[in-house]
Amino acid sequence: MRKWLCVPMMTLLLLLTACGGTGEAEAVDLRDRYHDMEGCTIEAAVSCSQENLAWEAVLRCDYTPGGESTVEVLAPETIAGVKAVLNEADWRLEYGADSLNAGTLSEEEISPAACLPRLMNALRDGWLLEENEEDWGETACTRITVDQSGTQNGKILSTIWLRQDDGTPLRGEIAVDGEIILTAEFTSFTFYDTIANNAA
Repeated sequence: MRKWLCVPMMTLLLLLTACGGTGEAEAVDLRDRYHDMEGCTIEAAVSCSQENLAWEAVLRCDYTPGGESTVEVLAPETIAGVKAVLNEADWRLEYGADSLNAGTLSEEEISPAACLPRLMNALRDGWLLEENEEDWGETACTRITVDQSGTQNGKILSTIWLRQDDGTPLRGEIAVDGEIILTAEFTSFTFYDTIANNAA
């Protein structure tokens, strides 16, 4: 691997390390489209805060249920263009024509790079705990909290605010054992079938 790749790769490796009812029918209806979708394209500002460490990156995610999902860094500029390719078993880093196998992604790890795919998985398959109407800023939303706890007894909850007008995500949070460690502010969201219809 060329030496000039070291800085962005090392920075992204830090990004990829683990950070450590009422209305149920309506919530199920909202989640049906996510469960049935072929995939989606997302852009979001993802931030991580744990053990006095904090960072933020703008990420673009092409999410494919049950297949490979690609997460690309759009900002900051120092690592823009670096990608993580994730599936259910592992993930790897890519930069230009180079690829670095990054090992196994444990189901118990909560990686910043996996934040957006994990939130989509939560909408599709998480165990519904709570659903209510709650504005985020000035936007009317439906707030959904689901349980995605793993096998190591860690309590992993994902909360997503979906816009009431079109059902697309506005904000997401992932909490482990009561501590919010990842947040996502969605700036763009498109279902693959919407892209296909617009192109037709």
